[in-house]
Amino acid sequence: MRPEHMALAVLVTAVWGVNFVVIELGLGHFPPLLFSALRFLVAALPAVFFVGRPKVAWKWVIGVGLALGVAKFGLLFIGMDRGMPAGLSSLVVQIQAVFTALFAALALSERPGGVRVLGMAVALSGIALAAVDEGTSGPVLAFLLVIAAAACWGVSNVLTRKASPPDALNFMIWVSTVPVLPLLALSLLFEGPRADADALRSLDWSGAGTILYVAWGATVFGFGAWGYLLRHYPASAVAPYSLLVPVFGMSSAALLLDESVSPLRWGAAVLLVGGVALTSLSRAAAPGTPAPASAAPAGPPPSDTSASRTPSTATSPR
Repeated sequence: MRPEHMALAVLVTAVWGVNFVVIELGLGHFPPLLFSALRFLVAALPAVFFVGRPKVAWKWVIGVGLALGVAKFGLLFIGMDRGMPAGLSSLVVQIQAVFTALFAALALSERPGGVRVLGMAVALSGIALAAVDEGTSGPVLAFLLVIAAAACWGVSNVLTRKASPPDALNFMIWVSTVPVLPLLALSLLFEGPRADADALRSLDWSGAGTILYVAWGATVFGFGAWGYLLRHYPASAVAPYSLLVPVFGMSSAALLLDESVSPLRWGAAVLLVGGVALTSLSRAAAPGTPAPASAAPAGPPPSDTSASRTPSTATSPR
């Protein structure tokens, strides 16, 4: 990769890593489901007028929108609202790479090779270590909600693989239109119209800033730049940069939110990032079947390097 494109890849992962801190700040202004709905509303509605019609069937747009936008981000925001730290969330959600490999084996008949199985085992040991650390210092339910969010992310990655979108940004923008109404309805049902109205009435510049960051920074800029890189370079060259997301997430949480990082958590980070690297960048055992390259952050852009290739899924966060 050219130096300026390497810098762009690092910038995107930094934006996605810091996004976890911004989400935690935003949850101080909004109920989690409402905040997630506003994120997609602000990201999608202005952009749909510039990206053209969807380039894949609506069933894939709706399927990924529900799995990624409603289930993954809904559970992630609720988990963080219930006490899951931002830095740890940026790390734990990367277990999506293991779920993606498992679901791809079931749905796409991609048999994991030995290196991938080893990577899954290492990543799972990292999650176990993080669970021990969180179990002694934080709410276990919040931890499990983030794990469930990662599983839903794995489902969306497999659906994206099936959809094979030729344009990552176009696909992500249209996917972002799907969760808005379901998330608003769920917010009214579970968080209540009074809580939603109070949050909107008390909207200030800091609250608006968190929405703009997660919508335009992490989603529009992040996925747009990531898709640009994937159009110019193979997924195997771009995807490894996503392993920087939990590095930026944990470090920014420590600096900006004063989150402590215990020795157990550092050990979990080493195991999980190493395991995700092995799982994401190895190939499936089935001959001729490319493995999905999972990256990490705020929502997954499909890793299509050209319209003629079968895209793999490079994930992003949040």
